[in-house]
Amino acid sequence: MKKRLGGILLLATMLMQQAWAQERSFIRLTQPGKQNNAVTATRQFLVGSTCKTCRVYVNDEVQKVYPTGAFAIEVELEEGSNEFEIKSVGPNGDSILRKVYFSYNIPQAPQPVTSANIAYIRTYPEGNLTVAPGDLIKFQVKAQPGGTVTVGNNFLLTELIGNTMPGIYQGTYTVQCNDPLINGRTIPVTLKTTETEVRRSTGNVFNFIDPQTQPLIGKTTGDAPFLKYGLGEDRLGGAKVGYLDTAIYLNITGKVDGDYRVKLSKTFSAYIPQEMVRLQPAGTFPPSSLTHSWRVWGDEKFDYVTVGLTQKLPYRSSQQLDPSRIVVDVFGATVNTNWIAQLESSKEIKNVYYEQVEDDILRVTIELKHKQSWGYQIYYNGSTLTVKVKRPPAQSGLGNLTIAVDAGHGGSNLGAQGPTGVYEKEIALAVANALQLSLRAEGARVLMTRLNDSYVENNYRILSYRDKDPDLLVSIHLNSSADPIRIKGTSTYYKHIGFRPLSQFIYKHMLELGLNEFGNVGSFNFALNSPTEYPNVLVETVFLSNPEDEMKILDPAFRQRMADKIVLGIKDFVATAGEENTL
Repeated sequence: MKKRLGGILLLATMLMQQAWAQERSFIRLTQPGKQNNAVTATRQFLVGSTCKTCRVYVNDEVQKVYPTGAFAIEVELEEGSNEFEIKSVGPNGDSILRKVYFSYNIPQAPQPVTSANIAYIRTYPEGNLTVAPGDLIKFQVKAQPGGTVTVGNNFLLTELIGNTMPGIYQGTYTVQCNDPLINGRTIPVTLKTTETEVRRSTGNVFNFIDPQTQPLIGKTTGDAPFLKYGLGEDRLGGAKVGYLDTAIYLNITGKVDGDYRVKLSKTFSAYIPQEMVRLQPAGTFPPSSLTHSWRVWGDEKFDYVTVGLTQKLPYRSSQQLDPSRIVVDVFGATVNTNWIAQLESSKEIKNVYYEQVEDDILRVTIELKHKQSWGYQIYYNGSTLTVKVKRPPAQSGLGNLTIAVDAGHGGSNLGAQGPTGVYEKEIALAVANALQLSLRAEGARVLMTRLNDSYVENNYRILSYRDKDPDLLVSIHLNSSADPIRIKGTSTYYKHIGFRPLSQFIYKHMLELGLNEFGNVGSFNFALNSPTEYPNVLVETVFLSNPEDEMKILDPAFRQRMADKIVLGIKDFVATAGEENTL
């Protein structure tokens, strides 16, 4: 027995030595992405991977290496040049060196202009503008202190008193009728001092819409036009009012670079990308309509609310809870309806009523029978506004459901990158495939956005699922942070409040995996959270940037457990389908 045990130990040692012999040292850096780096913060990170049995040193100090070979090392910089030598030593003693340089200089405070000069001219809103009377243009000019700065011939800017830096001149200009300042060109700005005069021009061009001429009317075009609340941008784009049907009339009152400003009511304007609008001939009437016949009814799958109009008008919708309701504001509509026909064929709609909240805003309220909304779509059939309401599943369980599983990114859209070099698109697909298997085991029909490493544009994903009409959608992603050490964990995201329960149920079960809590995030402006047609959720499974989270998600067994937890969340959500509103 001892002899046999000794032989087993000898064999194990030989196999380990062979494995070590194959493990040669290397260094693959994912952060920073280059050798020489000019930075503005003292805290930086060295992130990457080496062989699984290698040791890593930074400036001769040993560092933690995860079982995957990943490492994430925080370094503090001093002012000036900082050199870091990264060394990987393999199990056989072989080694490799990489050097990384950071140049850190304390940011200098802005300095005032010291000569008769204009350093910059800024206008807000930023970009080339088309404006109308009453619009405001903000001017900010940095120039020599103590002078006089004039926009055009007579609009005087004020030098800010008590500003940390002298020489900042500001003013807000109100556009006038037949405004001489706005002539389709740039606007001159003049600095006058006791010694000289300097003239510059704005970097943007300003055009004028004359309200005395015909209104400028456009029609939405394309498959998925949308309105934005304002001009703000982030990595997900500006906050959306919502999607519109095509061929809807819009009253255009201005333009900021590539976005038209649209007047929806007397007190509410929004913006739409110009490529989503086709301008109409002069003389086209601004959008407005009286309502005529209303009808509430159902077919074998959906309930419908139809509102007769004479013209396709813009709208926005929202979801309300306790009780569950769908609220649709129709802009430019005036009620001329004295009854609403509600048929017994409608199964999910409990009641429909309207309110003329403003002269040019008609509010349609649709009360639902069940607490949980399962989605709705707004579109026009001719000029009849139609709200198609989805009914909740008739049976419990997932056996009769069609569930869309969206693997984020793909193809040229790589997504985040982990310390070992793995890309988000690869892991998202792996988790999506595991989720597909788990859902099919429950009897669900599964629709997959992609089955391989292919690029699928987000707008196509939205339109595709609008046609396929899933019962709900789960989009799989992996998060990333500039801090690969402290930031980790899981999170779920929703946009519409009525779909929040789906994200909450999944989030609760994801935390059972022992992952850090990063939050259940609402009003999220991600494309796949935008549809109202079906409940949807974005699952940011883990932080791929964190070596510990990455190590977990690289394990196929962990991915399968994660998929099973998502399924449990979906099952909890579906189980609430039969709960009725009590109010």
